[in-house]
Amino acid sequence: QVRLMESGGGSVQSGGSLRLSCTMTGYPYKQSCMAWFRQTPGKERERVAMIDTDGNLSYSESVKGRFHISRDNDKNTLYLQMNRLASEDAAAYYCAAQDPDTYRGGLNCPSTPFTYWGQGIQVAVST
Repeated sequence: QVRLMESGGGSVQSGGSLRLSCTMTGYPYKQSCMAWFRQTPGKERERVAMIDTDGNLSYSESVKGRFHISRDNDKNTLYLQMNRLASEDAAAYYCAAQDPDTYRGGLNCPSTPFTYWGQGIQVAVST
């Protein structure tokens, strides 16, 4: 059974930093795409960062230059380093992974559904 679990969330002052981690157990690591999403009440879920095993990274315009996604394949862990946090970054953050059997190269990641999801972790930013 695949399980994704986020950690590292919490409250931080505006301008501060947090690093989220997503530990994946039972995930049959092969070539795959992984991502971080976030959502606030009443808004659509937003994909903020994505990484594939070809080394391609992508970010939403709202976080580009401030957030950095990475993965440690040995530890089967996905990270999101968030810097210069602002009030608009406050949200529930979710890690997600695609089924490795659907991998057709990094260029196809944006159009491929994410099969596995964490339960989400809250990030609060105070001014």
